[in-house]
Amino acid sequence: MLDLRLEKEMDHLLRMRIRERQSDVRSDYYRDTTAIIHSSPFRRLKHKTQVFFAPSNDHICTRIEHSLHVASIASTISRPLNLDTELCWAIGLGHDLGHTPFGHVGERIISEIKESRGLGKFEHEINSLRVVDFLSNGGKGLNLTYAVRDGIISHNGESISMRIRPTFEIKDLSSIKERKGLIPSTYEGVVVRFSDTIAYLGRDYEDASRLGLLKDKKLPDIVMSRLGKSNSEIINTLVNDLIAGADSSEGIGFSEKIFEAVEALSAFNYENIYRSKILDGYTKYFTRLIDLVVGYLSSLLKDYGYDERGYLDEKNMLAIGFYNYISDMKEKYLRIDGSLDNVIIDYVSGMSDNFCLDAANEILKPEHINDEINKSITGKWFDAL
Repeated sequence: MLDLRLEKEMDHLLRMRIRERQSDVRSDYYRDTTAIIHSSPFRRLKHKTQVFFAPSNDHICTRIEHSLHVASIASTISRPLNLDTELCWAIGLGHDLGHTPFGHVGERIISEIKESRGLGKFEHEINSLRVVDFLSNGGKGLNLTYAVRDGIISHNGESISMRIRPTFEIKDLSSIKERKGLIPSTYEGVVVRFSDTIAYLGRDYEDASRLGLLKDKKLPDIVMSRLGKSNSEIINTLVNDLIAGADSSEGIGFSEKIFEAVEALSAFNYENIYRSKILDGYTKYFTRLIDLVVGYLSSLLKDYGYDERGYLDEKNMLAIGFYNYISDMKEKYLRIDGSLDNVIIDYVSGMSDNFCLDAANEILKPEHINDEINKSITGKWFDAL
């Protein structure tokens, strides 16, 4: 059983917010959960890719479903360990708020663009904290507790570990620039980190099978014998193994036998799913798409600055929406960042898949020109000449 005394001694620090606020009938962490659920970044997750871009397929996992899976799994694990289930729910629901359109493919593309501009790497864990601290709620942020913010920035479920013990330290989260080496401050943060791994390993295999990508492939014997043959069996095995092995001195993690199978499943997924031809095709297509949108917004900002007339003359909703964003957020960027260098990266990384596609469509299809033609008598009857 876990010894929670260290965490209780620092409980008041874990519940601290960026700005003080009056308490109400909700607990601190449940209040964070409601703030996340009602936020615009959370709503956009329903139209953001998890692994496979399949907006018309209701049975392929999206980013919002993944977040719900993580929160549910983390809550399940936390109950028998006497951890705070509401804290697990809040971290789980908020952990991917800073993810890009088009999944990890989109994340790599945006990171390359950001680095080419001398702005450093883009990592969705770091950006998720930026979203909840700054970009949400018109630049005010969601004012979450330290424990939730720490769990969000430290979740890195792609870095698979056998066992993790929380640091029980209060870090300066706003100064963190990369995810490497980050360890959660709480047991709940550790549970969410493992739950992230548990949520995607079996589900990504299930989705790839559903799409027919693994017709000639079968799971390694070590996976089937130790974890199971389906996503539900894999989740059940991993959840129970984590619960059984939780220990105050060593933290939370997998048994050696189960961890060997986890590594085998991860390797299988990387070889047959994440490095598959279909995802390679995503990279080429979405690179062109995101480059187009970023280039267009960059030209708008360079040519028009803060002159509303120029954006209106573009006669498309992308230009007008971008102007409204920089107009509303300009002073806040200058206060937080000291410049608007990150404004385009923030704007594009916050897009849903659908909105990014619509943005490209607006750039490439000059509908306003057709409107001008339709106003012309000659234009209406040119085919009769």
